[in-house]
Amino acid sequence: MKTITVSELMVPLSEYAKVPVSATVAETVEALVLAQKGFDPSRYRHRAILVVDEKDDVVGKINQASILKALEPKYFEELGINGDMGVHRLSNYFLKSMVDKYDLFKEPFDEACKRAAQLSIEKIMHLPEAGEFIDKDDALGEAIHRLVLGSHQSLLIRDGSKVIGILRLTDVFSAVAAEMNPTESTVR
Repeated sequence: MKTITVSELMVPLSEYAKVPVSATVAETVEALVLAQKGFDPSRYRHRAILVVDEKDDVVGKINQASILKALEPKYFEELGINGDMGVHRLSNYFLKSMVDKYDLFKEPFDEACKRAAQLSIEKIMHLPEAGEFIDKDDALGEAIHRLVLGSHQSLLIRDGSKVIGILRLTDVFSAVAAEMNPTESTVR
């Protein structure tokens, strides 16, 4: 049985969308749009951007949900929501009651977008936890385990202590689909 390592499926850091930690949400959205246009059309588009410091070391991630959270300041200020809250486990009644109780999304959409566009991404970025890092030589099974149990959309690939790439859930799924159905291996 062939063992696939995570480095065989990763997107190298040099090919992934990145922004400096000093960027605004608007600059991050622009970078994501440009990355999607320039990425190989036979693969899934980027859905996140890596945040790097002045040494080009990865210090965080911004995904599409992070940008949507920026539209409602109360998520951070009153509710303290800055990560995955596991809302898939909450009832529709409870979720709707939160909108009413905390008076969420009362600001007009265009004003919310303008305000959020000026925010520093440092305020909304996700700080990767230990389970979101994996070694470049680890087997794909280890990555699948972390993706599934951690409900992650991606893992950061390390060579020693340096992040060298990102392993996306979509690329892992493509590899699984190609193995299960080799005649239709154009899922990537």
